[in-house]
Amino acid sequence: MTSLHSNPLFTRLADAERILVAGAGGGFDIYSGLPLALSLLHQGKQVYLANLSFSALDGLPIDDWVAPDLAAVTPDSALHQSYFPERTLAQWLRQHGYPFTVYAFPQTGVRPLRAAYQALIELHCVDAVVLVDGGTDILMRGDEAGLGTPEEDLTSVAALDGIPTRLVVSVGFGVDAYHGVNHVQVLENIAALERDGAYLGAFSIPRATREGALYLDAVTHAQHHTPEYPSIVNGSIAAAVRGSFGDVRLTDRTRGSELFVNPLMSLYFAFDLPGLAARCLYLDRIEDTHLMRQVHSRIAEFRESIVTRPPRHFPH
Repeated sequence: MTSLHSNPLFTRLADAERILVAGAGGGFDIYSGLPLALSLLHQGKQVYLANLSFSALDGLPIDDWVAPDLAAVTPDSALHQSYFPERTLAQWLRQHGYPFTVYAFPQTGVRPLRAAYQALIELHCVDAVVLVDGGTDILMRGDEAGLGTPEEDLTSVAALDGIPTRLVVSVGFGVDAYHGVNHVQVLENIAALERDGAYLGAFSIPRATREGALYLDAVTHAQHHTPEYPSIVNGSIAAAVRGSFGDVRLTDRTRGSELFVNPLMSLYFAFDLPGLAARCLYLDRIEDTHLMRQVHSRIAEFRESIVTRPPRHFPH
């Protein structure tokens, strides 16, 4: 049992020396873990970054592949590609004097992703992993009114085993409403995880902290270098960290939709990964997958076999 003045997430990581912070859902998810990763670096920890990638990794040279389905991305990787969040982050890290390799996993099923994670964990003798979701669909157990886009997130959850300290953080509460997530059900799920002992509490990313300021700089850098496809999720989180509220216009990609940027988006919600995985109703169905399209079809088949919980509205 920890004290109130102690952060349970950092308490769980106190004895870890080599920590992997990984984006669970692809795209810019690894940026959502940047404040946490920087805080751990500033504590003197060895921190490694990885991301399930939406980038075109097939074009990387053979020397960039550390293991099957595991690429080491540097600031000079695939400079001809305009969309490459892992490279863009590597460039920002180098500019600020941080270790700048960002590992990338292609979109696969559970079996090859697990092998790639194991190769990375063994390469750096990692003793703790923090899986990061920009959004809340990683918290969906499967019977909610809408799941958002859980395929990559839950593939990442299922792939991580064999290491004692496995944690999940979710940041960007509310951003998945665009994908049909009912956030009353998110809160219901968090309450259930609390009853199971798997919820580790929440904490904010204040812009007055060193890590908060660096995160805002990294998001601005990424928006500048990926102008055609900026991250709506991290743009929303960054806007919340700055104190913006309501229908904030972040990019032309949000034209025609109404956003609700608010302080809850800047909160990290932290969880024990095994506890979260135990509540997922379909995790066993994707266990033997090799391709991401198999994960999609297994989840769709599961959804067809159940009666979903009706959505609920906030009472106030």
